[in-house]
Amino acid sequence: MDTRRTVVILGHPDSESFTGHLAAEYVAAAESAGREVRVFRLGEMDFDPILHHGYRERQELEPDLVELRGAITWATHLAIFYPIWWGEIPALLKGMFDRILLPGYAFKYRKNSPFWDRLLAGRSARVFTTMDTPPWYFRWVYRRPGHRVIRSNILDFCGIRPVKIHSIGSVRKSTPERRARWVEQVRRYAGS
Repeated sequence: MDTRRTVVILGHPDSESFTGHLAAEYVAAAESAGREVRVFRLGEMDFDPILHHGYRERQELEPDLVELRGAITWATHLAIFYPIWWGEIPALLKGMFDRILLPGYAFKYRKNSPFWDRLLAGRSARVFTTMDTPPWYFRWVYRRPGHRVIRSNILDFCGIRPVKIHSIGSVRKSTPERRARWVEQVRRYAGS
């Protein structure tokens, strides 16, 4: 994966959360490794996460979304951090994807064809999800619905691949030692 130009997206609305801490550690390690990094904390951005009219009517992007979209265009790699809530990505993160990954920018349907062009090809992604559910339970019982959506229905649909997903949990009952090991793992991924 080419991670020289990395966009870090914190999809947790609270930058002070453990997920926010992991994202900050990733940024510090990536910068120490010589990467160019641009950081976007969705909870601190000003935008409407609702795509009010779908693709039927154009909805102007707020300046924060214009900046994020420009950064994604610039990037060779995305690092996305968010909690799993109700088996899925948070509404704020989903709303950001709804608003900026639009036809003509992220993908383009082919005329008279069920297929589409993936306009964000050439980028990779690493996704870090925190959860209170034990990752084995999320995988084998829930069948990882949030992971499937982010990998297949969002990122790969737009051409972003490979997508590597890391499940971090169970956070709720974790010890300080376990959290420190997760931080070290995230820092290693940022430097590689």
